[in-house]
Amino acid sequence: MSIYSVADAKSGLPKLIDRVLEGEEVVISRHGKAVAELRPIRPMVRPAATTYGWLQERRRVRKAIGTTSVELLNQLYDDPD
Repeated sequence: MSIYSVADAKSGLPKLIDRVLEGEEVVISRHGKAVAELRPIRPMVRPAATTYGWLQERRRVRKAIGTTSVELLNQLYDDPD
């Protein structure tokens, strides 16, 4: 992990991005304190098509509870007098 000042990062951002693309993590500091970190983005993992289909089917066949979220919250916070 390399540490660069804000001024160095500002003048050499393309080089820092190249380093990040190579897998290195870069920390940017201001007045000697770390304030930001640059690191490579992990690729998003998409769920398998069967997983998505399963979730859609579960949602379709799920029984409705017949109560809105507002009604449920009102029941939770109403005084039980």
